[in-house]
Parts: sequence; structure tokens; C-alpha cells
Amino acid sequence: MESLVQIEAAPARAPRPAWLRVRAPGGENFHRLQGLARRLELHTVCESARCPNIGECWNQGTATFMILGNVCTRRCGFCAVPKGRPAPLDPDEPRRVAEAVERLGLLHAVITSVNRDDDNLGGARLFARTIAAIRERTPACAVEALIPDFRGSEPALRMVVEARPDVLNHNTETVPALYRFVRPGAKFQRSLDLLRNVKRLDPAMRTKSGLMLGLGETREQLLEALAALAATGCDILTLGQYLRPSRDHLPVKRLYSPQEFAALRHEALALGFGHVEAGPLVRSSYHARAQAAGVAGSPLPAASAS
Repeated sequence: MESLVQIEAAPARAPRPAWLRVRAPGGENFHRLQGLARRLELHTVCESARCPNIGECWNQGTATFMILGNVCTRRCGFCAVPKGRPAPLDPDEPRRVAEAVERLGLLHAVITSVNRDDDNLGGARLFARTIAAIRERTPACAVEALIPDFRGSEPALRMVVEARPDVLNHNTETVPALYRFVRPGAKFQRSLDLLRNVKRLDPAMRTKSGLMLGLGETREQLLEALAALAATGCDILTLGQYLRPSRDHLPVKRLYSPQEFAALRHEALALGFGHVEAGPLVRSSYHARAQAAGVAGSPLPAASAS
């Protein structure tokens, strides 16, 4: 049984610095995408994880769709997605996601999911079907798959790789020393092995990973984690500030300044990553198409008017 995350009492809230302030979401495209997701009974990680960039991204007509339901089987201390016993997998979900991508005219669709440790093979199968459904309805759209670790199942990973997403993303989230509290049920080495195995199964596939900063990691721990990630051949890295979703989640131990993120970006590039997106409000899918386009390799699908 996974250990419960220990949550510290929250100190009095101090005002956020200017670089962490965002406008409240709104605008025509925001409401159009929100309405479409409701009508098609789809979940977006933008809402479920309370992403601070939701207004900017949705007004640009981009979103990250979350498949396999909206209830996660793990209890990560940082994540706002509901936890518990999920409903059965929905075999019609790939069709609805593909319809939403087509109707929105997306050029880069990001597909992610909750953890479904109750059925890792079934979850991987729906990832593959979702990628295929998008390709069938919107061939010009690049597809990024942001996957869980599938508990280390190679058959599950192989299903997703063989569906040939343009980018395969798996976040390590934090440094190994903090996994017990931040990612109970996950293992840093398992995540490294996943990224390494993607390159073994398809050397040309772009891989991507990301970490949240401010959970209590030391600089030495962070640089060691980045070096280990780079050694897998990972192409794209994202670094962002952890922001506490609620008082029931892990507290923020430290805020990194934009200047510190800029310095970490240079250090990460020196380790061999092809592209590094680093900043206080950077999240895994933020500017996802630009990230993928900035990495050498086979070109993304050509942009077309929508």
C-alpha cells in the first residue's frame, strides 16, 4: 500500500512576486474551448491541474487533453487532479478527443492522462487509439503524448511508441530524494528507464521531460537529476516553479527568480538537451509546438490554415 503524503501546516500567505501573477482566464477562445470540452465530455489537464497558463493557452486555441478519466490511482503530493477509484476506461474517448482537435483546428495536440495502475495496458491502448484518431481526422496536427510510467510495463510503452507520436513526454517531476513525498508510487529510475527505452524502441523519436522546482531540492540534487535525464538522450526539458494548488498539497519551500531559471537553462543546455524551456510559469505543455520545432530531427507536420 502506498504511504500517505504528509502535509505541513501552511504559513500565512505572502503576496506573490510580479513574475508569478497571471490574469484571470477569459476571452472568446477560452469560452469556446471550455464549452466544447463540456459538450464532448472531455477533461483537460489545464483545468484539472489548475494550470496558471490556462487563459493564455486557451485563447491561442491550444489545450492539453486528459484521457483515461479524471480520477488518478496515485496520491502525488503536488497534484490537484482528484484521487481515488476511477471509473472504467471509456473506449469512445479517442473519437471525442479527435473531434475536439479537428473542430479547434489545432496544430499541436497534447494528450496526457491520469495514472491508471488498475489497467496500464488498457490505458496505453487508449493512448495509441487517440493518437491514431487524431491523425485520421487532422493529419496536419502534431501529437505529443505525455504518458505515465505504466508501472514499468514495456508492452504498454511499446503500444504508445508504435503509435508514433511526434513527441513522447514523461515527467520526472522532482529529484530522487523527494519522491517519497512528491511522487509516492513512482520511482526516479523507472522514469529514466522509460525515457531510455523509448530511444531504444525508436531512436528517432523526440523525448521530453520536466521538473517542478521549489519543493525542497538542493542545487546539487537538481543538477544531478538533470545530468541523469540528459544521459537518457532526452531532447526537450521543461523547468517551472511549483505552486501549491491548495492547503491540502505540499508547501512551496522556495521561489526561484526568472534570473535563476535563466541560469539553469544555460546549465541544462550544456548537458546536451536540444531545447530547454525554463521559467516560473513554465509547465510541461507550455509552448509545446515551439519546443518540438526547436529540436533537430524529422520535421513536425507542416502548419496549415485553420
